[in-house]
Amino acid sequence: MALRDPGLPVEPGGPTPPLPAPPEPLTWVCWGILFGSVGWFAARHLFLGQPSPLLVLDGAQVREGDWWRVFLCVFEHGNLIHLAFNMSAVWTLGRVLEVGVGPFRMLITSVVGALGSALFVLLFNFDQPTVGASGVILAWGGAILPIDTQHGRKSIGTWLAQVAVISLLPGISWAGHLGGFLLGLPC
Repeated sequence: MALRDPGLPVEPGGPTPPLPAPPEPLTWVCWGILFGSVGWFAARHLFLGQPSPLLVLDGAQVREGDWWRVFLCVFEHGNLIHLAFNMSAVWTLGRVLEVGVGPFRMLITSVVGALGSALFVLLFNFDQPTVGASGVILAWGGAILPIDTQHGRKSIGTWLAQVAVISLLPGISWAGHLGGFLLGLPC
């Protein structure tokens, strides 16, 4: 059998060449969180040499007027393991959701998740400084739960059970996780 030259036209009635796969949509929100978090982590360690309290969600600082900490604490992470786990969830869970709902809804869900996470931390753990994108990620999990397939809900449910157990460990913000998830549900 002779191979057909791809530059030649297809004979009428012959096989139709397969169409190329469409490019994967760009997930602007996930890439923003990923680059913002990794970039800040790298810059902080290269130039400051130590963790910076600049982006930490600290109840006393918020009370003094640093309201921006509510949003920017998403980009601060405690250590490399914390950053790696959060960014792996942004890459896997976040990108799937953003492709499905679009960047505008993803942005709204992310902002609501950051606010919900910060609200619960400030209400229930006011004196515990908090960092990380976990509240936003849990908001995404909450947003996926009602719209996913039955199989998908089982997978998300298993993941949420694991996060619930992790949330009980010392130094982990159960309030941030719970607040992000609960406010993510209606999104």
